[in-house]
Amino acid sequence: MVEIPKDLRYSKTHEWARHEKDRVRVGLSDFAQGELSDIVFVELPKVGAELVQGKEMGVIESVKSASDLYAPVSGTVLEINSALSKNPEMVNKSPYGDGWMVVIKPKSPDELRSLLDHSAYEKHVAEAKH
Repeated sequence: MVEIPKDLRYSKTHEWARHEKDRVRVGLSDFAQGELSDIVFVELPKVGAELVQGKEMGVIESVKSASDLYAPVSGTVLEINSALSKNPEMVNKSPYGDGWMVVIKPKSPDELRSLLDHSAYEKHVAEAKH
């Protein structure tokens, strides 16, 4: 069963966003990590990079394929999860915990509201499975 926490927002490209005061923590959804299978490499943006909502912010590679990662919101990268360079499988083991990817200082809180909520993402995942 795919885990879809109710307190997060989601992009159609399967990144999740957690609002934390004036920051947004971002990772890859449980559904996406499951589809990729064993993740072997994660390339993240540099701290200080300016991201644009819906544009590429990095790359994730698994034993099956490589996929681009997309920014769910526009803003400045405040932190990256540097542990993923040595342990990319943390995205598989804990997609909503230790497997987080970046923390962004968002430009506009409206962008977060434009992302999918729990039920809309659940429907999006159900459609992606067919």
